[in-house]
Amino acid sequence: MAAGSTIPWERVREAGSKLTTPLHPDDYLSLINPLWSSRELRGRVEKVVQETEDAATLVIRPGWGWRYDHRPGQYVGIGVQLDGKFHWRSYSVSSPPKRKGRTIAITVRAMPEGFLSDHLVRGLAPGTIVRLALPNGDFVLPDPPPAEMLFLVGGSGITPVMAMLRTLDRRGTMPDVVVHYSSPTAERMIFREELEALAAKHPSLTLHQLHTDTDGMLELADLDDLCSDWRQRDTWACGPAPMLDAIEEHFEEAGLSDQLHLERFSLALGGDGGEGGTITFQNSGKTAEADGATTVLEAGEEAGVGMPYGCRMGICHTCTLTLVEGTVRDLRNGNEFSQPNEQVQTCVTVPVGNCTLNI
Repeated sequence: MAAGSTIPWERVREAGSKLTTPLHPDDYLSLINPLWSSRELRGRVEKVVQETEDAATLVIRPGWGWRYDHRPGQYVGIGVQLDGKFHWRSYSVSSPPKRKGRTIAITVRAMPEGFLSDHLVRGLAPGTIVRLALPNGDFVLPDPPPAEMLFLVGGSGITPVMAMLRTLDRRGTMPDVVVHYSSPTAERMIFREELEALAAKHPSLTLHQLHTDTDGMLELADLDDLCSDWRQRDTWACGPAPMLDAIEEHFEEAGLSDQLHLERFSLALGGDGGEGGTITFQNSGKTAEADGATTVLEAGEEAGVGMPYGCRMGICHTCTLTLVEGTVRDLRNGNEFSQPNEQVQTCVTVPVGNCTLNI
């Protein structure tokens, strides 16, 4: 042994203790490398890059089972263990796809009400092992891209668009692109310097910046002045819900809904909650007590059930499970589901009394 080197006795003791107990073969692999797992997708946080005062990019190295062929604009699920429980959220991938890549990046803004987002931005240390879910979502860059494109983004809505712009830049095929980016201040604009550099590099890329604290909100009536040929362009919009609602209404009134692609980071749940009750997860043998505001998905995760999920917004149907008995209510519209063997979306439903699901 080289002079001055030390033996990591704590890791040796940990490995020794595990070798004296029955383990799945996967567990032995994890002793060698925590990213080696065939049962779940894992990743290691390589570095955390501060983008603004309240936003950071997490560079993650995925382990076995990961594919680097995501489409620009898609999101991934990330599970982080806090206080002994895994908390899951979905975030857009801000890095472009790389067939021979070794890392991916997600960019997160810490939200005042965001327990996990705040931890990811301010409390997650490099070297942390996280769980991952494969890329998903339809808010993507077409291949080939249209000749003329318009991006209307606000706040952290720039993150999926950044993956698209980085992909076009890397290919050297930047089409006629107009980007309108709204943010309270210049300092809070994520990727501002990189966007300005891309606009300087590509004459076909036009960047408009709107600082809403001083300039006010985007008035869609002014869209003709901003981009006179917007009616001929395919448009991608991502940002706060009120902004997206206004854009969606504007395009509907213009008869151009087919040209608009929306990505919502949050879902407005307007339906009445349930009465709450005991949720039984039949195959796992676990139960959870849930109130009328806690979704079946959240209750299952709190109980330690390996719940499937995707967008967590009732769009992708990845979270759908079979209702064995009981009743659940959809928070979006108040519709109830009570037929045995009915398929329910757990991310937007709450229990109405006791119920059982097949998982």
